[in-house]
Order: sequence, then C-alpha cells, then structure tokens
Amino acid sequence: MITEGNRGLVKGWLILGIACLLFAGVLAGLLVVSRTPYVQNVIPWLDFFHTALVVHVDLSVLIWFVAFAGVLWSMYGSGAMVAPGFAALGISGVGALVIAASPFLGAKNPLMNNYVPVLDDRIFLIGLGIFFIGFVLLVVCNVTTLLRSVITLPLTSTVPTADAGTRFGLGSAAVVAAVAIVCFILSISSIPVGTTGLTYYELAFWAGGHILQFMHSMLMIVVWFLLAGAIMPGFKVDRRVSIGVFGVILIVAVLSPFIFMMYGTDSTAHRDTFTELMEYGVGPSVVVSTVLVAVAIARKEKKTPRTNHLLAALVTSIALFAAGGIIGFLIDGVNVIIPAHYHGVIVGVTLAYMGFTYYLLPQLGYGKPSYRLAQLQAYIYGSGQLLHIIGLALAGTYGVQRKVAGAAQGLDSFKKILSMGLMGIGGVVAVIGGIMFLVVAISAIRGKK
Repeated sequence: MITEGNRGLVKGWLILGIACLLFAGVLAGLLVVSRTPYVQNVIPWLDFFHTALVVHVDLSVLIWFVAFAGVLWSMYGSGAMVAPGFAALGISGVGALVIAASPFLGAKNPLMNNYVPVLDDRIFLIGLGIFFIGFVLLVVCNVTTLLRSVITLPLTSTVPTADAGTRFGLGSAAVVAAVAIVCFILSISSIPVGTTGLTYYELAFWAGGHILQFMHSMLMIVVWFLLAGAIMPGFKVDRRVSIGVFGVILIVAVLSPFIFMMYGTDSTAHRDTFTELMEYGVGPSVVVSTVLVAVAIARKEKKTPRTNHLLAALVTSIALFAAGGIIGFLIDGVNVIIPAHYHGVIVGVTLAYMGFTYYLLPQLGYGKPSYRLAQLQAYIYGSGQLLHIIGLALAGTYGVQRKVAGAAQGLDSFKKILSMGLMGIGGVVAVIGGIMFLVVAISAIRGKK
C-alpha cells in the first residue's frame, strides 16, 4: 500500500536494489564468459573470477533481496517509522557502495563461503558491517510495527481486512529476519578461538544464512499473492491458509536458535540440522502457495493485456523456484548441481521481485513500463536461467566441481563441454534478460506518470 508518507522510502529501497542489480549484472556477464568453454582461454580470468563472484553474489542476492524486503515492509509499516526507515536505507546504501567499490579500492582475498561470500579484506568487511547495521535497523523498525499483525490475525474471530494476510506474512518475515540476526550473533560469538579464513566465515554465516532463506521465501510468497491479486482481482487467500503458510515457517525459524544449545557451531550435527530445517521448514508452505496460485491461473478466463507482463513474471518465478527445488534432490557431493539448485531458487525470488517492480513503478509516480517488453523480458530471463541451471545440473552429474573456473573445471569430455556450453548459452540469454529488466525499469523511472 503506497501512501504519501511512505512513497519516498519505498522509492529509496527500490532504487538501491535496482542499482545493485545494475552493477551485479556487469559482473555476471564477465563471470559467464570466464566459465564458457574455449572463450575462457582467451583471457586469464581466474584471479578476477573469484573476486567478481563474491561481489556479484552479495549485490545480486544479499543486498537486492534485503532492499526489496525494505520495499515491502515500508509499504505496510507504520508512518512513525519512516524517519528510522530512511536512516536504515542510508546506512545500507553506504554499506552497499563500499562493498561494490571494494575491489577497485584494493580489496582482495576472496573466500567462497556459503550465503555471504567475502573478500577477507578490511575495506570489504567494513562495508559489510555497515550494511549489516542498516539491515538490523530495518528489521527493528518493522518488527515493532508489524508484530501486531502476527499476533492478532490468528486470534481474531472477525473477518480480517483484505490485506490482513499480507501483513501477517510480512510481519512473520520480519520476525524471522530478527531470528536470523540472532543466529548470526550466536554463530560469531561461539566460533572456536583460533578459527580463521574460510572456516571462520563458513561458521559465521551458516546458521543465519539458512534462516535468511526462510525470510526470502516468505516474502516471495507474499509477492506471489500480491501479483496474483493484481492479475486476478478476485484472487483471495483465506486467513487460515495465510496462518498455515506463513505460520509453519515462522514457528520453525523461531525454534532454530535452540540448535546452538544442542550442538557446537563447528559440529557436523549443527550444520546438518540447519540444512534439514530449511528443507522441511520451507518446502511445504511453498508447495501449498504454488498450488493456490497455479490453480487460480489455470481458472483465469479473461485475458487482460495490461497484466500479461505480471503474469509472465509470476509464472516464470514459480517455474524457476520449482526447478531449483527439484534439482536440490539430485545433490550428491560437491559439484555444480549445488549452484544449479540455489540459482533456480534465487532466480525464482528475483523474478517475483522483477514482476512486482513493474507493478509498483506507476504507483510510485514513475511511468508505466512497456508491457510487451516487460513480458518478453520475464520469458527471456526465465528461459535463459532455466538453460543455465540445466547445464549446471548436467555438468554436476559428470563431476564438474563448483566454485572453479578455467582449466580447473576439468572439461575433459564432450559431455562436460556440452553441458557447460549449455550453461554458458543460458547464462548469456539470462544476462540479456537482466539487461532488459534494467532498461524497462530505468526507462519507466525516467518517464513521467
């Protein structure tokens, strides 16, 4: 819900997210080239690959997703929290700028730990610390204003307002974000003395990183429901369904800090428990939400050209998230099936946010996006990413390892070359789709309503 009071704050978070995607997209093109057979041999990419990959992941996943959380929470938060919200936005923006600039300021020593890869360098870590402070302030602002929705909806016996389920989902996601922050703090404070380098950051971000995925999944579901409502005005989610879908994830996430009482942070049991928590805590809610939206789309009779771009984003979001989830069951060992899995899931969230960006732009006072280009963009980006993850998944079955580039990939058979070639082609198509999103969004931002 956009009001005069929150419009500027929503705009700010959206611009931050788009700016991060713009810079991450430049890096993405170089990353795809660095892993494509034959092309990879033209330039010695290896040193650049890992540094660029760290910054690309942090901008296109961590900061883009948090920025969009800021968009959604600001839309439904309290007007009293607008000033603190701008403070959170400003701090987060400074942190993001330092992270993006760090490689050009001499930051190096890339470490490919999970969830929040880092450059083990003071400049980068200062930027990450600043961004974390902004994230904490964002969460504090919105937990305090949206918590009431989490408490009252399950207890009320009256008919809830139309956006009650949305508020419940957003409030639950804010609580889960707070739990993630607690997990980050518990992890860092319990890492064995003397632990350094890759192991340190792997332990620091493992637990909290998993819980952040709970938050991202909840916000994606909220956006699915909002897009479905925009496409099909009669679409509504029963309050009991909202409580079930978001409540299950919320309960599982809130219980997660107790794992620290059961197992040491550096233990295999600790690691495996958080992995299983995410597998079984999020999956059922996503499946239920997918079925609800898919059935509504299947029953949709009247075609409305002005919402076809939203429908394209919604359908491709569901398809990519589902593909990523299915590929996750194929994981066996440390190979590129793992990035195929999380690329699918991440792109599913990103496509939902892209579609909602198109929906928001006119409401924020910007021009309307080109409906045809926006629709085409969703299909191009989605199909490219689908080819990309299929190529990675196939390569993983042939033993291609993750987080390597160039000759280190060991592309010594036709099957490996073919599958990674498919990955490269899909990646290039996806980059084109990503550029199209930026062109459509920025063109609308520069236009007038």
